[in-house]
Amino acid sequence: DDQLVTMIMGGEIYLPGYEKAWLIGRQLGLPIAAHILSPFGMRPTFDLLAQGKGGDSGTLGIGPDNFFIHMTGMSDLAWQRVKDVGASVSLAVPIEMNMRHGIPPILKMQSLGVEPSLSVDVECTMTADFFTQMRSMMTMQRMVVNQMVLDQGLSSGNWWPTPAGTPALLNTRDVLRYATMNGAKALRLEGKVGSLTPGKEADIIILDATALNVAPLNHVPGAVVSLMDRGNVETVIVAGKIRKWKGKLLDVDLPKLRTELEASRDYVFNAAGIPQNLFNPN
Repeated sequence: DDQLVTMIMGGEIYLPGYEKAWLIGRQLGLPIAAHILSPFGMRPTFDLLAQGKGGDSGTLGIGPDNFFIHMTGMSDLAWQRVKDVGASVSLAVPIEMNMRHGIPPILKMQSLGVEPSLSVDVECTMTADFFTQMRSMMTMQRMVVNQMVLDQGLSSGNWWPTPAGTPALLNTRDVLRYATMNGAKALRLEGKVGSLTPGKEADIIILDATALNVAPLNHVPGAVVSLMDRGNVETVIVAGKIRKWKGKLLDVDLPKLRTELEASRDYVFNAAGIPQNLFNPN
């Protein structure tokens, strides 16, 4: 628990032998993570786990040590179990929308009174910066809710105010909490990171609020979530050590790293027999 990297057990339920991984994780007291989504026929397996009937012995179930990513396409039974036991759920909204996972289930979580954390999932497919994760979450949820309002009011011409019973619109404070405090809590790290609190580690990102893209600053959470991007990251401190200062990474040889990345890409493409085409329309 005193390291920069902590351990979590992977337990993907669509892979043979996941039961053993779950049992090892529980023996070691580790969080157990799994990507749970509509494809790959996961729903029946997940329903069994929700009933405590999973695994070869029929005694494996969802617990508070589980950490589920996506949770698209799952049953009401499974969702209720996740809530009841206090399992964590993380949404990777850009990936879920892009890779046919299903609609990110934020409205389901709101209806249950459960909050997600945010994650990036496939960093080589969609950008991994958290401005994108936060903005995508809020925009997607508002798009769905706003369409619900329009569907109810367009025939009468009354699309304002929001009808009773409509899910609350997410705001910038909501998604900022999802990205920070909720992420730390889901990973069992809330005792040392996730908020600026005395006694916690100095994990701090300092953002430039004087930049033109947020001028004039009038609402801090709104500026961070709705307007900022990676260019606003001025300083990064990890466990008290400065890793980025005045917009520049420290102790990183970027040309060397870029060369290594390109060499790795070339090797993979050549091994797979795929011609490189930087302007392929696909």
